[in-house]
Amino acid sequence: MKPDKIPALILVGGFLGAGKTTLILHAADLLRRRGLHAAVITNDQDSGLVDTRISAARDIENREVPGGCFCCRFSDLLDAAEQLTAWQPDVIFAEPVGSCVDISATILQPFKAYHRHQFRLAPYTVLVDPELARRVYAGEADADVTFLFQKQIAEADLLCLTKADLSATSPSLPAPADFHMSAITGAGVDEWLEEVLNARRVVGAHILDVDYSRYTEAEAALGWLNLHADIALRTPLSPSALTGPLLDELDSAITAAAIRIAHLKVFDQTASGYVKAGICANGDEPRPEGDLAASPEDHHELVVNLRAIGDPRQLEAIVRRALDGIEGTVTVRHARAFRPAPPTPEHRFTACYSVG
Repeated sequence: MKPDKIPALILVGGFLGAGKTTLILHAADLLRRRGLHAAVITNDQDSGLVDTRISAARDIENREVPGGCFCCRFSDLLDAAEQLTAWQPDVIFAEPVGSCVDISATILQPFKAYHRHQFRLAPYTVLVDPELARRVYAGEADADVTFLFQKQIAEADLLCLTKADLSATSPSLPAPADFHMSAITGAGVDEWLEEVLNARRVVGAHILDVDYSRYTEAEAALGWLNLHADIALRTPLSPSALTGPLLDELDSAITAAAIRIAHLKVFDQTASGYVKAGICANGDEPRPEGDLAASPEDHHELVVNLRAIGDPRQLEAIVRRALDGIEGTVTVRHARAFRPAPPTPEHRFTACYSVG
């Protein structure tokens, strides 16, 4: 099924580590096999995203909206989408920051009201990690994570459980999940694509009642670190041989500091290939992807994205200590550790915009 010539704009939300990027990349590959062209817009509180780098490594046209959530950078989101139309994509995927809520009121409704002739808006998909859902509804998750997670679920047009390859059971949710998917095996992805491309549901059907003071407090509980470095090794290593031990060391050091990881991603690229690996909680088993058989190289480009419930300065110190242990010269191009600023949306609708 080929979409209209106006590109479909598909927003895929969900908490940190829910599998948004993995799903989008798998869906983009499926669309490519159908002869359709997909593009991606990534989003973060800072620049230097692993997600942007891996999209580029997979030859997917992309744009990055840094410096705040899509809601606070709506004009930049629109500009990025308009730039991508020059490539005539059939589909543009947009991935909001994993701590972002209130997407319907601040993004979907403005697009419906002001830009519906430029983009064919798809129902808003929210991804749910089954293990995080289990912890939230068992009362085991952090209170700030629980607040953000529950708000995200409440505004979904399509609610999708991810990681079906890891868990066949469905956790208890306030509403039944529309799909249980695995972007690793591909289970359920075709069916989800058909649903969002046909847009049979009302887009942005749920406007949240959000206490922005509480929202600010919940986001500010998360420490954010983005680091980008060039590495010249004394002894050549493959991307997987560098990434695996580094990720293990960071996990151990962060856990020893009694800091809870929300999402930790490492991307390493050399002339022979790239590897990306990440974990969504302390002690998780990483699931690497990319060129796992790439040859050893002495020059590496490394990107680390860390989101954790802790002091950002401490997070940066832990990462820098781990980098100091690498046998070679590490040149940091960019490093920023911070807590997210209070969200200040460019637009906020208090009711669903009705077309026509």
